[in-house]
Amino acid sequence: MAIRWLTHALKFPPAESADDEGVVAVGGDCSVERLLLAYRQGIFPWPMARDLPLFWFSPDPRYVIDLPHAHIPRSLRKRVRRRDFEIKVDTDFAGVLRGCASTARPGQRGTWITPELRRGYLELHREGYAHSVEAWRDGALVGGLYGLALGGGYFGESMFALEPDASKVAFATLLGNLIHWNFNFVDCQTRTEHLERFNAVPWPRRRFLDALESTLERETRRGVWAFDLDPVEAIARVSE
Repeated sequence: MAIRWLTHALKFPPAESADDEGVVAVGGDCSVERLLLAYRQGIFPWPMARDLPLFWFSPDPRYVIDLPHAHIPRSLRKRVRRRDFEIKVDTDFAGVLRGCASTARPGQRGTWITPELRRGYLELHREGYAHSVEAWRDGALVGGLYGLALGGGYFGESMFALEPDASKVAFATLLGNLIHWNFNFVDCQTRTEHLERFNAVPWPRRRFLDALESTLERETRRGVWAFDLDPVEAIARVSE
């Protein structure tokens, strides 16, 4: 299949036109307008390397956590109850971006978060669409994750941990608060064993696009977030 190169026009090919690897298009910029358009069409950016143009993906299947069926392992529940970490939201988005960009994880996304893409997500955060969940210990940022909220969906991008379980505790806290806010799903994009432990399951692309269309009818919870539930309260909202 021929590579579809983006122009300056704010337009993507349909997500279902992706090739067997999930590639929808190549090129384009990381403006807020283009990023929002992509996510609303079921497409996300994935930098492959610093010396390559930006790739845009819509994989089939798509890995998703259907929030009514989210799961937190018992071992992680015990870790949360120890209260080893202070979990905050939207207090250091730039720090989480730096952590995700600098933490090498073979076979996972995050290493190639380019400066251009970082600027795009920082602007999405300033516009109230992108959010970070952070794990702190003794005043230091030791893990976290970031993603976008649109309608009733949270679109996870990347996570990092400098201490064992730091990002997992942050993610568990996010899940419980999303359920509390009646969100529909978390888009995990592609398979990882880590996210499968939270019950991320493969959805055919068509199912994901239908769920996306439905959830985008809801109002986006935009702006700086503050969690209603602390970590222990949050995990009580998620099924074992």
